[in-house]
Amino acid sequence: MPLNIVLIEPEIPNNTGNIGRLALATGSHLHLVKPFGFEISDARLKRAGLDYWQHLSVTYYENIEEFFSINKDKNMAFLSSHGTLNHWDIPFENDMFLIFGKESVGLPKPILEKHADKLYKIPLFSEHVRSLNLANAVSIVVYEGLKPLN
Repeated sequence: MPLNIVLIEPEIPNNTGNIGRLALATGSHLHLVKPFGFEISDARLKRAGLDYWQHLSVTYYENIEEFFSINKDKNMAFLSSHGTLNHWDIPFENDMFLIFGKESVGLPKPILEKHADKLYKIPLFSEHVRSLNLANAVSIVVYEGLKPLN
């Protein structure tokens, strides 16, 4: 897989469904870290992409600790509106993990602090916008990452 998309505690089924569709379309692997704000069988998730779910490469984790324990040696980039580096500066590599937080609050503060040197943002050019929709943000970063890998 060229890239790994990681959603830490996703809350909105439509976003997760759309990101699942994106993962399938880009040949990426989706990692979903519980708890979720919905059931995987949720009808909104299905409308957003669950009809593709059986073709998707996806791994589920019970919590953040399990995710980091299993993937501790992986190359990771963390996406947050609190990042100081821009997403186009990520040194993309095959099998890289792109870590995104939940819609309401983003990544947990301990993760932001521990990985400050790998914390990237998508620049916003209006003071009237706090952040982008999660599915849009994931799309921007994944396709930016595919450019140097193809």
